Amino acid sequence: MIIERLQEYVGAETPTGDAAALNAFADRLAERYDALGASVRRVPTPTGDHLVADFPGHGPRADEAPLLFLAHHDTVWPLGQLADVMPWREADGIIHGPGVFDMKGGLVILETALEQVADQDHRPVRVVVVADEEVGSPSARDLVTAESAGVYAAFGLEPPHPNGDLKTSRWGSTRVRIEITGREAHAALDPDSGISAIDELVDQLIAVRGIVAQYDEVLCNVGTITGGGRTNVVPGSASADIGFRFVDPSTEKAVLAAVAELQPVRAAQLTVRVMSNRPAWQPSPATDDLLAKVIEAGRSIGQKVGGAAASGAADTNLTGWLGIPTLDGLGPIGKGAHAVHEQIVATSLSERVALVAAIIISL
Repeated sequence: MIIERLQEYVGAETPTGDAAALNAFADRLAERYDALGASVRRVPTPTGDHLVADFPGHGPRADEAPLLFLAHHDTVWPLGQLADVMPWREADGIIHGPGVFDMKGGLVILETALEQVADQDHRPVRVVVVADEEVGSPSARDLVTAESAGVYAAFGLEPPHPNGDLKTSRWGSTRVRIEITGREAHAALDPDSGISAIDELVDQLIAVRGIVAQYDEVLCNVGTITGGGRTNVVPGSASADIGFRFVDPSTEKAVLAAVAELQPVRAAQLTVRVMSNRPAWQPSPATDDLLAKVIEAGRSIGQKVGGAAASGAADTNLTGWLGIPTLDGLGPIGKGAHAVHEQIVATSLSERVALVAAIIISL
């Protein structure tokens, strides 16, 4: 049944920003969570609705602080990916398809675990499913912050490490856009009247590289560049989106401050905007204690659980940064996140269901 449910979810493609597709999928999740006994709230945004589902506790633990599970229903893949280069495929114990790993598999694991523990004693469970995680959750940060208040611990359904280990900390992640406004002119007849926005952008990107080079543990990726239109026109506008990754908050603060203070090289207008930000989630004794409890929960069902730091970012960055005991990586084992060979190990679905269920009833 779990594989059939995953195939259904993968078949409903949900690209980030496609509000109609995301909201249709949110309808499915809301119906499913309601059937499992949750009180479900929708949080509308222009780019797709977020969901908050509160599952009541059971037995003598019903009034204890809730466990928080963080998930998302958007994927990086456009509509049509399933019918084109990434069809659903099962072969040799491996399941392929857009979103199986990141993170439709995690959604199916969580709801199946909740179904299994429905009649057992456990504390309340709160589930937050966001619609724009793949672009940094810009519209969901305040929601995640608010719903994290008072929880016992937070867990993410993102993919685990390749060996199945959970994630115990994450690098910070910030998306920055540099926008340049120059002045158009004929590139041959009157070039001196123009101000090339592209030339200015190139100089600013070199300056960014110089800033990053001053620090040992910063990742910087210029992900997109746009600008200009014709080779015979001095370009009047250009922009670049840059992804930064930071291992600690002090480096993050220093780098972003330096980037914000960039100055034009020529008589162009320069604007630096932070598009999204996930602060660094650093190792902590609270997370170490939580991992020890999850290791014991795993041991109770015959599973060996480990944990290690991760470089990728997710919504658990925020809960970890807020000081909430946090672990991520409860999704299925697999590989190929954001790649056309995205896949999971089929047997890991039921294994993760058992682990999540053990966490819910033991913590």
